[in-house]
Amino acid sequence: MELGIHFIDFLPGDSAKLAPTLVATAKAAEDIGATLFTLADHFFQMENVGRAEDPFLEGYTSLGYLAGQTETITLAMLVTGVTYRHPGLLAKIVTTLDVLSQGRSMFGIGAAWYDREHVALGVPYPAVRERFEMLEETLQICRQMWSDDNGPYDGKHYQLAETICEPQPIRRPPILIGGSGEKKTLRLVAQYADVWNTTDSEPDVLKHKIDVLTRHCETVGRDPAEIRKTVGLITDPFADIDGYLKTLERYAELGIEMINTGPLPGTPDPAGFVRHFGDEVAAKLSEIG
Repeated sequence: MELGIHFIDFLPGDSAKLAPTLVATAKAAEDIGATLFTLADHFFQMENVGRAEDPFLEGYTSLGYLAGQTETITLAMLVTGVTYRHPGLLAKIVTTLDVLSQGRSMFGIGAAWYDREHVALGVPYPAVRERFEMLEETLQICRQMWSDDNGPYDGKHYQLAETICEPQPIRRPPILIGGSGEKKTLRLVAQYADVWNTTDSEPDVLKHKIDVLTRHCETVGRDPAEIRKTVGLITDPFADIDGYLKTLERYAELGIEMINTGPLPGTPDPAGFVRHFGDEVAAKLSEIG
């Protein structure tokens, strides 16, 4: 099973310490053999993690900085809210990250949910139905921009006269869709995604979601094995390492190929957490699945 490290808490305190802490954590993830380093894409800290007033850096600027500080690890958002950036510009941003990182980008996208930051900063926050329509159009636009088709795109929410994207990515960024909604999200995963990430971490619930995804794949004529399945698991792995590993073994039996974990909110030394995970868990993780 592969490992992704998810960094969500920029820690209250001196702004001058934020960049060194972020870099140290990403480098520690690379050193222990993690294949993916992700950030949450928000403008305010999530209120289930801390206070909206806590420090939170803009995501793609941060990933661009990390592209110059790391060498092998894939960099991505887990995940970008579809409302935050116009899809044509978003495709250009992700392409730039891919080129500067030498082909190490992944495109994480979801329907957005954090209404407070939208209202606070004046970012439109349409109804959920519209956000899912926007999400599907964004997926179509990005795929078109990462192809030989420079022609127009005429959708319900977005109209592009041209879809020029030069340079093209070194590697077409794999598309990761986050979420577990059975009617809309998993249908989009079946149709568009290379990678699916869910935060439904209970094995029985996870099995049900995978069954739903499989049915959607059958509907669109796609082999579900083509979609890498990943789980977000932000819990304390050190409280019961044996129990933690047994949970991961159950995940592997269900076809899960990666867990996304990381420093718990409030961890004073995120890089130290990652190194500790490498010492205690990572080697055993590599033997699962």
